[in-house]
Amino acid sequence: MAVDVEVRDGRLADVRVSGDFFLEPDEALKGLGSAMEGMAESASVAELAASVSRAVEGATMIGFDAEAVAVAARRALGHATGWADHVFEVIHDAPVSPLLNVALDQVLAEGLGAGRRGPTLRIWEWDESAVIIGSFQSLRNEVDLEGAARHRARVIRRISGGGAMFMEPGNTISYSLYVPSSLVEGLSFERSYAFLDDWVLGALHDLGVDATYVPLNDIASPAGKIAGAAQKRLSGGAILHHATMAYDMDAQKMTEVLRIGREKLSDKGTRSANKRVDPLRSQTGMARAAVVDALVASFRSRYQTVDGTVTEAERARAEELVRTKFATPEWTARVP
Repeated sequence: MAVDVEVRDGRLADVRVSGDFFLEPDEALKGLGSAMEGMAESASVAELAASVSRAVEGATMIGFDAEAVAVAARRALGHATGWADHVFEVIHDAPVSPLLNVALDQVLAEGLGAGRRGPTLRIWEWDESAVIIGSFQSLRNEVDLEGAARHRARVIRRISGGGAMFMEPGNTISYSLYVPSSLVEGLSFERSYAFLDDWVLGALHDLGVDATYVPLNDIASPAGKIAGAAQKRLSGGAILHHATMAYDMDAQKMTEVLRIGREKLSDKGTRSANKRVDPLRSQTGMARAAVVDALVASFRSRYQTVDGTVTEAERARAEELVRTKFATPEWTARVP
């Protein structure tokens, strides 16, 4: 879909909508554009979509909706970008501690927002076990601290929301995307998850995995859950979107570390969701390194990329955040 628009005195003018969609009655086409004429250049997607909906009420739109028209208009005004508008740095460095990985997520996202780096895909590698919990999760409700200590898994709180994950070296595949908010301009929070993980679904299909997106933030196959994603939106217009995919999980150990399926200590006996986690190893028959290489190759085939690395300054800042934030009891137990 394309929208051609002019701006006069801060208002939209001569708006024309075109594309390979279907619309009945034919006369409704004019209403798609005229509905937005006279609106402020700063009008939001929701405001534009509401006006379009009113103008074509009763019309049949196939292959698009009023929100899609509004998003296209915002893109035409330069408020939104597409994947092709960016060159992505791809980082796949040597293993570091899970604490440093979590800190790097904050540093690289902040760097994007401040203009110190461009959009980036970073593959995680780590050298010790960890339980990484969401920013808003209760520590005691989600983690069996005795079990974590027994399995030498450090408990770490990340800056994004979402659920807990148990990570041992080599048992998961984790990646982070650092992108400008313009890339998901106009998309609902839920749709932004699917949009930013669409490349992963394509890559998994290429590997023979029948992967689908399950709202809000899961990737699954007929055999079970494959991955979960989380996001953090930072000031400066940066979005951190990261996902962890199960490769070769020790299910017994995971249940001893996480309170999966157990009665929580609060919430009047509400139980955590006991989702089956089906490893990629069993579905692909490939070594972890080969799966990672295939995912990265798929990303590179879709988008413009360059090789990258974490800079010395970024690593130094991340190490400082480990000391002052992520390794502190105050941060880890911010929600007891």
